Amino acid sequence: MKPELPEAIVTAPPRGWRVWWTAARPRTLTISVTPVLLGTAIAWAEGAPHAWPAALAALLCALLIQAGTNLHNDAVDFERGNDTAERVGPLRVTAAGWAPAGDVRGAAFGAFALAFALGIYLVSVGGWPILAVGLASLAAGWAYSGGPRPISHTPLGELFVWIFFGLNAVAGSHWLQSGRLSAAALLGGAALGSLAAGVLMVNNYRDLEGDAKAGRRTLAAVLGPAGARSAYAAMMLAPFAVPLLLAAGGRPGALLALGALPQCLGAVRRMLRGDSGPALNPLLAATARAGFVFGLLLAVGVLL
Repeated sequence: MKPELPEAIVTAPPRGWRVWWTAARPRTLTISVTPVLLGTAIAWAEGAPHAWPAALAALLCALLIQAGTNLHNDAVDFERGNDTAERVGPLRVTAAGWAPAGDVRGAAFGAFALAFALGIYLVSVGGWPILAVGLASLAAGWAYSGGPRPISHTPLGELFVWIFFGLNAVAGSHWLQSGRLSAAALLGGAALGSLAAGVLMVNNYRDLEGDAKAGRRTLAAVLGPAGARSAYAAMMLAPFAVPLLLAAGGRPGALLALGALPQCLGAVRRMLRGDSGPALNPLLAATARAGFVFGLLLAVGVLL
């Protein structure tokens, strides 16, 4: 049996593309954009030719995979009864009654299909490593919410984000431009993945009570409130070692990324003061913004 719709949020729904824009969670889409920009910038800084078509296709493919993951999560969480009237996070279109779960799931698979089509071109550019990364990313996008044991219900969610929105995305984008692995790209991927994982940590910390009722055992639940706050602080601050390492390795422009430190410190302070529930929603967006600023500054810095 499907859960009932929250009565407070079923009135006056938006129309047309605005429904799907909301479902895609645009405030967090920078998580998929930034790694492509950084991986491409590092490759160009290392002398790779500027393969603009591959860069643009990789950017669009990353956006489609994340949007598809978000759409699938929207529909499946509603069907599993996780999104109810008690939800404290940002609105979900299926739970709000703005779109049927089947339509939202169909849109998710449509996004995955478009990403797969673009991936065929990317494989022609980057070969089997891109095929492996692309298929793994599509599978992970589905497995995050789907299957008998979704990743989002386990303590592995942050690790999933660190790998696929960090290491794989930056190193894969670099490979498309250069055809090789790069220590700088792996370092950059580790940094961006950590910041992206911070977004998920805020989300799961905010939802601790609801997740416990739904039987979700996230990393925040395993660590407890105090441990989750400490883990978030580490995720937001550890990446700043990377600009220092890149600068020491001959790319002093990477220090430009330190300009994102005030934003990250501000986000950590807000987390550590113990806010809970809906009060954490602005922090979710602020964490995504901080990761975008860090990645953009690092990308510009390595090119200087």
